[in-house]
Formats: sequence, structure tokens, C-alpha cells
Amino acid sequence: MHTLKPCILLFAFLSLSIFSLGQDRYKIKTGDPNGINKWYMGRQIAQVMSHYGIDWLERKERETEENTSLLLKNLAIKPGMIIADIGAGSGYYSALLSKMVGSGKVYAVDVEPEMIAYLNERIKQEKLSHIVPILSTEQKLSLSENSIDMMLLVDVYHEFSYPYEMTVSMLAALKPGGKLVLVEFRSEDPTVPIKTIHKMSEVQAIKEFKAAGFAFDKNINNLPWQHCMVFTKQ
Repeated sequence: MHTLKPCILLFAFLSLSIFSLGQDRYKIKTGDPNGINKWYMGRQIAQVMSHYGIDWLERKERETEENTSLLLKNLAIKPGMIIADIGAGSGYYSALLSKMVGSGKVYAVDVEPEMIAYLNERIKQEKLSHIVPILSTEQKLSLSENSIDMMLLVDVYHEFSYPYEMTVSMLAALKPGGKLVLVEFRSEDPTVPIKTIHKMSEVQAIKEFKAAGFAFDKNINNLPWQHCMVFTKQ
């Protein structure tokens, strides 16, 4: 019995250390009322838009305002690719991607059961194939490790309540050499008509994704309002 005590003490110490690191990673303080009182690496996390914003996600003006067709060209999708649309929401991009992957597959990942229900109904109504809705948690994706060729995050990462845990989880799910495309409204541009807390700078995004182990590849600066930043799993 006495030989177990050092092991128990070591386990308790490691558990406490990990908990402490998690607590230190995020700061709790007030800020923009459109955000939650939680900060990560100097950035306040925004409130989640939720399923009540489906009409905005599906607005007719989205193509002209954001040039969604050009974003899809930026992705350079190849038939057979396995793609994860993280924070898929209403499935705006998932539906389009499912028509581009050929024999591949699109995992439409979201944390809201209401969004998943909407996606399932959309698949039936539009007779979509090669698309699989996936209910995730706020801290971990429900995807197998080394299974995804490309991940797409459009205007969603800045709302993650646990950005570090999610970036680590996304890195694990990508295949070696896989790409993550992060699309966020440019905070560097005051003319972009979006609330400040729902924007991100290139510098901030690179800092956060590098912290989880991603390598920054490039920023494709050809969209009207958004960054299109490409990260890779080395």
C-alpha cells in the first residue's frame, strides 16, 4: 500500500498542474457587450450567433457582399476529398461543397442540435448527397484522427468558447499535410460593415493557430470583406 502513495501524489500534482494551465489560458473580464466575458490571447470571444441567425446566413446578398463563389475557387477542391465544414450552421457552404467533392464527403459540423436538425431537413429537401451532419461539442470535434483533407471555418472561429481546445482537436482530425482554411471578417479594415468583435486580424489568427501547432501558409487576399487564411498540419 505504501508504494502507491508516490504515484497518487504525482497524479494529483499533474492533474492540478493541467487544471491550472487551463485556468491560466483564459481570462475572465468584461469588455464589448456583444462578447462573452472570456478572453484568449488578448482577444475577447464573441457571442454565438446561434440558429436564430439562419436567415442572415442564407441571405441573397451574401454572394455579392462576400463573393462566396470566389472563396470556393480559393479552396481548389479536388474530387474525392474529405472536407469538414466546421461551424457549418445552416449548411450554406456544406451544400455547395457536397456538389464539388465527387466521390468524397463533406462533414457538416456544428454544436447546436437545432442546426443539425436544419441540416438534416435541408439534405432531404434539396436531395443532397455526400454530406454528413455531425454534432460536436464546444471543446472537441466528433471526427476521427488523421481523417480530413481540408477544414473550412467561415466567420465562426471567433465565437468558439474554447478556441485552444478546438484548434488542437482540429489539428488532430486533419491528415498530415492537410489544410485548414480560416475565413474571418478583417478587423484591419474599418469599412467592413461588421461589429468589431465579429472580426479578426491576420496577426491574431496566426498567433492563436500557431499556439495549437498549425503552420501558417498564406492569406489569399482577394475577398471583399474577409481574410482567407490557409494553415497546414505539418
